[in-house]
Amino acid sequence: METILEQELNVNKSTWQKIKFGDVVNEPKESIKDPEAAGIRNVVGLEHIVSEDIHLRNSASIEEATTFTKNFKKGDVLFGRRRAYLKKAAQAPFNGICSGDITVFRAKENLLPELLPFIVNNDKFFDYAVKHSAGGLSPRVKFKDLANYEFLLPPKDQQAQLAELLWAMDEVIERGLITKDKLQINKEVLRKEYFQIKENSKTVKIGNIAKLTAGGTPSTSKTEYWENGEIPWLSSGEVHKKRVYNTEKLISRKGLQESSAKLLPVKTCLIALAGQGKTKGTVAISEIELTTNQSVAAIIPNKDMIEADYLYHNLDSRYLDFRHITGKENSRTGLNLRILKGFEIVYHLPNLRKSIIEKFNNIDKLIELSDDKILASKSLQKSLINQIF
Repeated sequence: METILEQELNVNKSTWQKIKFGDVVNEPKESIKDPEAAGIRNVVGLEHIVSEDIHLRNSASIEEATTFTKNFKKGDVLFGRRRAYLKKAAQAPFNGICSGDITVFRAKENLLPELLPFIVNNDKFFDYAVKHSAGGLSPRVKFKDLANYEFLLPPKDQQAQLAELLWAMDEVIERGLITKDKLQINKEVLRKEYFQIKENSKTVKIGNIAKLTAGGTPSTSKTEYWENGEIPWLSSGEVHKKRVYNTEKLISRKGLQESSAKLLPVKTCLIALAGQGKTKGTVAISEIELTTNQSVAAIIPNKDMIEADYLYHNLDSRYLDFRHITGKENSRTGLNLRILKGFEIVYHLPNLRKSIIEKFNNIDKLIELSDDKILASKSLQKSLINQIF
């Protein structure tokens, strides 16, 4: 199947008819005032729809308080009409009620419902929706405007063939995501086995096996610190890269010399000291020499005592502890070097450390390969959708 999908798609559109979106799709305006009595179990808000994902994977339960009454049925497409540039449109796998900021699309008789998610999830449709949105900070688009969107629709028999092709492509992506999920689960099992502190665990404080320092930011008012930069400079938001091979910004030699930034060696472990949400506590390792801003802790392992990759995997397994150590996850309160120096981690014997490094590096490589395959499949799927519609 993958071989067929990778071939160039040649579509003969000579028999296709130019129609308006509203000719083949309607907006059912069904309301349920007592969803619990109606047997509704799922509530969907904009936050449950993932950008550029045709699958609706999340919802809230009806037991949670809600003022939503807009009804949708299994197979409908839920389109985020607020901030359409976020590209939120997913097919519902169940019946439910949804937010007023979601427009419900339902295929008419002359359109196969299986094709609707792909008609909506293409760049031309989203661009049209953005163009016809109205409002300032939170623009919204109405169905009556979307109904005028024009595209070429194939005959019913060709609709079925195209739907089969596009859903086959989607199946490739879903298999890739399942494979990645299994790898992640396996990784979590290994983390608990090796890095969770138990009653008989031998531990060591980070400050006893590594040097810790923070970075700095050259003055942004001095262009000579940033123009023609050649030294990688990492912000705390970039720690999500995990293995850092490049940075978004570069600083000059003068910027390095005349600021508190420090040139760090390859295989330095990095921890985001501050940030809201999922930034604080995030762990990475450098694969290049680089500098960082002051919101990143650099942990340079003592090579005679601990391997850099072992320290990275060890610290990365404790990211939730780092995130919550100074309070709630979303707190702006940051970590600091003093806290990190006194933080205890599991410390295995040398031979076991080498085995652990090999296991975690191998699983990370497999996850990276899965990510590459998923990205390639998504790119192909997007290309196919844009080519067809």
